[in-house]
Amino acid sequence: MSEEHAHDGGTEGVSTTGEEEAGGLVSGDVSRYVNYVLLAALLLLALVAGVQFYTAVSRTITRWVTDDYRSLVTAAFNLAVLLVAAAGVSRQIRRLTN
Repeated sequence: MSEEHAHDGGTEGVSTTGEEEAGGLVSGDVSRYVNYVLLAALLLLALVAGVQFYTAVSRTITRWVTDDYRSLVTAAFNLAVLLVAAAGVSRQIRRLTN
């Protein structure tokens, strides 16, 4: 059995050198680029939605929460948004580095 066939489980006609690398993207590269595009799209979506949600919640807090508690409620809301965003970005980065 040749060295090439020993590494690929003995399947014949499968070459892992030359054609795949020179002819285009390997499936692992495509998956990696899809993950990068997904991460960028999620970050853009989070930015737009976050700004709109933040302004809506800020108006609601201003209207419904008294001055004494307004900064505390706003800080708690901002912390919750930050933690959700950080969890999503962290998950995508882990997927990209594996």
